[in-house]
Parts: sequence; C-alpha cells; structure tokens
Amino acid sequence: MKRMHIHLGVDNLDEGIRFYNTLFGTEPVKIESDYAKWLLDDPSINFAISTRVKPGLDHLGVQVEEQNELGELRERMKSADMSLFDEGEVVCCYARSDKSWVTDPAGIAWEAYQTMEDTRYFSDAQASGEAVCCVPDVNAQANCCAPSDSASSCCGG
Repeated sequence: MKRMHIHLGVDNLDEGIRFYNTLFGTEPVKIESDYAKWLLDDPSINFAISTRVKPGLDHLGVQVEEQNELGELRERMKSADMSLFDEGEVVCCYARSDKSWVTDPAGIAWEAYQTMEDTRYFSDAQASGEAVCCVPDVNAQANCCAPSDSASSCCGG
C-alpha cells in the first residue's frame, strides 16, 4: 500500500492540531512538542505539521510499506528525468526511514520512503546536538536542508 505524504510548516502547533483534528474528524497518531502526524485512510494520506520549518508547504512524498514498492517508486522517480538523491536510512520526523528525494519542475521536494520504526528524536542531527532538518538539498547531492528563511534551518540559515 502506498500513502501520499504532505508535510506543512505551521507557526502554532496547538492551533494547527485543533484545525486539522476538526478538518479530518480524527486525532493525530503522533504528537511531539514540535510535530503532529495523522495517518488517514480516506483519503490515504500521511499528513504532518511541524514548527521546525517555515509556514506553508515543506514537502510532498509517497510512503510505502514494502521494500519492493520503494524500489519501484525510486525507478519511476529516475525515469521522470529527475535528479534522484538516495539518502538511505535516516532519522527524520521522529521515525527511522529509508528515503530518496527528487525536486519536481516547480521546485517542490518529493520524497519516497519506507518507515521502519519510531524514534525519540526529530532527526539524526538532533540526537547528536547538530542543527535539525529533514529535506536535503537534492541539487547539491548533500544531506542538508534546502535553502530556507527559517531560523531553525541548517546550512547556515
């Protein structure tokens, strides 16, 4: 099964949770001090909000359950004539996942990933005390955030 993923930045997590609880008619499956996630079945969406990124759309993606689905999705991303960045296993958004990234023609970051387990930290960087981010700069082929106006951004932002 594949599930569409949408990650939005919000200024106020509590307000965002109240709004999306009402909109979706259900509570988040995960809440942290800076993050909330809903796993919706109708429509099938992994919807997340956080205060760690600038308000608005941060990135889109497709979450898969099986390794073979991730391989198929990675091949489709490569075939779309996009620069694929295989990030591999990382901790992001309080979960350990195997991820790949592309940027679409409009400049929106898309990830393809399989989640293996929940974690205590937002990212590998947070666990080691470094700046925290999730979306890599696909064009730079390095594990770093895309440029952002956010004060919490890595890459010297």
